[in-house]
Amino acid sequence: MSVSIDEVRHLAELSAIKLTDDELKPLAHDIDNIVDYINMLDELDTDGVEPTFQLTGLQNVWREDEVKQNLTREQLLALAPESEDNQVKVPKVL
Repeated sequence: MSVSIDEVRHLAELSAIKLTDDELKPLAHDIDNIVDYINMLDELDTDGVEPTFQLTGLQNVWREDEVKQNLTREQLLALAPESEDNQVKVPKVL
């Protein structure tokens, strides 16, 4: 299977990546190599191999969500660095 220049261009558009025409051909070659490597995994004999989901033996520790103290709106707003109109004021994130 060979990835075409048009397919790479389409992937770049979907990924919002600007590529020059000089970058398309080497990237198509790199993608071909990656796909070939992944396809090699199809040749592995995995019969009798149990799926592995967790290697460390760690488990999630769940606890009840308990309210330890009730604070008023005023107390919470007093903890904020800045507030306005009974709301916590934060910087714009764009």
